Amino acid sequence: MYEQIAQNKRNSVFLIVFFTALVVVLGYLIGEAMGWGYGALILAFILAAAMALFGYFGGDKMVLAVSRAQPASRERHAQLYNITEELTIASGLPMPRLYIIPDDNAPNAFAAGRNPRHASVAVTTALLDRLNRQELQGVIAHELSHVGNYDILFATLVGILVGTVVILADFFLRSLIWGGGRRRGRSASSSGKGGAILMLIAVVLAILAPIFAKLIQLATSRQREYLADASAAKMTRYPEGLASALEKIAVSPAKLESANRGTAHFYIVNPLKVGGRKRSQLWSTHPDVAERVKRLRALASSA
Repeated sequence: MYEQIAQNKRNSVFLIVFFTALVVVLGYLIGEAMGWGYGALILAFILAAAMALFGYFGGDKMVLAVSRAQPASRERHAQLYNITEELTIASGLPMPRLYIIPDDNAPNAFAAGRNPRHASVAVTTALLDRLNRQELQGVIAHELSHVGNYDILFATLVGILVGTVVILADFFLRSLIWGGGRRRGRSASSSGKGGAILMLIAVVLAILAPIFAKLIQLATSRQREYLADASAAKMTRYPEGLASALEKIAVSPAKLESANRGTAHFYIVNPLKVGGRKRSQLWSTHPDVAERVKRLRALASSA
């Protein structure tokens, strides 16, 4: 498991560098195709750096605000505090800030932040109402595992950088559709065959880059969920608690109203499900719950 965590961190660095480079390359090709020169390259680099810095220092606050999370009260949510304190003592992690999402229909939870010393864990009121103590302990252990594995920083930064790729590609394609880039495109093409090829490459990359970026993000997010499940089982020494919690969360038909496609990958189970309808795993931010439960129970039987 420790080797997996080390590889996890290396992959985080690699993917962040990859996404940043993709933003810069996309900006350069768009600039050349539109006749803007190196100005677009500089702008793309500044945009990528600014978004990454914003994600590092303020991404957790943005996710909490969008989710309408409110600070938990030690008096009103004593069990949540007690369980979290027990797990942080057992794991050696700092105590995170705890938040409550006011939603009585959709049980769910997520962790956010840039490192274990600046981490937050948010749970819905439905989660507190429907899970017993052992199940809640499993969920909190899962979220603390994301904190300890530095998944929370990765989720924030990659989510923002994927969004930046989408914004750049969408801007370029819309400018071509509405004619803003048509004149510049012709001037680029008039410089010769090289200009036309460059324009074609820019269009193809603008179409494919967001798709590839999203697929990489989703595939990596799914692997991190498996690792957090295994880490939580080791932390609590009771895999059945998390397995039972996942089953209860998954069968709930309600969609979490405060969640959206930009924040869905933070949650322990996809919060955008409607009526239990299964979506293609290719585009899912989470691995199949049944598979996760199967792995957790396999861990329990092998212990």
